[in-house]
Amino acid sequence: MTKKNVTRRGVLKSGAVAGTGLALPTIFTASSAAAFTNEPTGSSVTLGFNVPQTGPYADEGNDELLAQQLAVEHLNGEGDGGCLNTFSSKALQGNGILGKKVGFVTGDTQTKSDAARASAKSMIEKDGAIMINGGSSSGVAVAVQGLCQEAGVIFMAGLTHANDTTGKDKKANGFRHFFNAYMSGAALAPVLAAEMGKERRAYHLTADYNWGWTQEESIVASTEALGWETVNTVKTPLASTDFSSYIAPVLNSGADVLVLNHYGGNMVNSLTNAIQFGLLDKVANGKDFKIVVPLYSELMAAGAGENIKGVLGSMNWNWQLQDEGTKAFVKSFGEKYGKPPSNSAQTCYAQVLLYADACERAGTFNPCGVAEALEDFEFDGLGNGPTWYRGADHQCFKDVLVVRGNENPTNAYDTLEIVEITPRAQVEYDPEHPMFAGGELGKCNPGA
Repeated sequence: MTKKNVTRRGVLKSGAVAGTGLALPTIFTASSAAAFTNEPTGSSVTLGFNVPQTGPYADEGNDELLAQQLAVEHLNGEGDGGCLNTFSSKALQGNGILGKKVGFVTGDTQTKSDAARASAKSMIEKDGAIMINGGSSSGVAVAVQGLCQEAGVIFMAGLTHANDTTGKDKKANGFRHFFNAYMSGAALAPVLAAEMGKERRAYHLTADYNWGWTQEESIVASTEALGWETVNTVKTPLASTDFSSYIAPVLNSGADVLVLNHYGGNMVNSLTNAIQFGLLDKVANGKDFKIVVPLYSELMAAGAGENIKGVLGSMNWNWQLQDEGTKAFVKSFGEKYGKPPSNSAQTCYAQVLLYADACERAGTFNPCGVAEALEDFEFDGLGNGPTWYRGADHQCFKDVLVVRGNENPTNAYDTLEIVEITPRAQVEYDPEHPMFAGGELGKCNPGA
């Protein structure tokens, strides 16, 4: 694996599986002797890893699971310790969490909200999971975050990019390390304007669920503020695999940019269809036609192959960063699995360590003590440089990457190049920003 220099601008396995439906509201019970839900009483503690092992985001989910397993190994003192060696907080000693060996159970979200809730519920009620981590869909994240609030356990969100997760649907028991759609727009729009000009006409294809909606809203707002015009916005079903019928109308729309608010397999398929229609060979309004993918991942880039060459987008993290935390994680992950980690893997790995660290600093597994330790926590050494977990909404703030499909990749993992590292200050916003309005953080629920 060749890295590029960038200038800064003890395992328990469960049969917990996702079900089909879940009656609401869900009622959780706890022993009258327990101070909080699933208070550990033995020599071990169980974490719940809820990821899409099937469905359109399965590649992301499987990579998340590899990272979660690696985090457990490091917490238990196995392997090289990874980011325990670079994390600015020194509370973790590789002896589990609060002296208890860490085990885990898994569930398959199927990228469906009801299935994700059912699998999380099973892990909490049947397996005694005290924390849930994972997911690769904002619809899933919002559903599971609500369930964890009801259950009285901490939810350390995985890959969730919709503004809603820490906006109108924020919860006191939930925390997000991943960036959001607003941040993508704030980082990406200035680069788009600089490279493509300020007089562009954009056509949006958008995944029809809460992530797609807020991604579209954020990119429209940020690009229109710089002079772009939005020609049309069209919603596409999450289950779509062929986007040809959605691409065809773009040709006669008067647009000269296609924005694909798609992720995972959806983006791979929609971008492939767009290339098949020859969009990047077209000239519209006297300009070379362009395609933008606002949210990228390494796994999507690999799936899309040569189609992503030259296509701009944003990322939460990339294995080619040169900070000490990134290098430590990439080394551990690469030596164990033979490939560099994706940004979804890094997010879940960091979230598991952040939860464990908060337990150590709080001296308890009580979710309210853990939440208090995480609120307004500032740290470094897990990737992306100095990072802040804002107490007002439990959103994490750090630098954001603008990336481009590599025109001349040198290997299978060199598909994306970092164009700009956008400083944290450029993507911060007020907690009361209109895109995040509505809903209340509420109070932490210990569940008992």
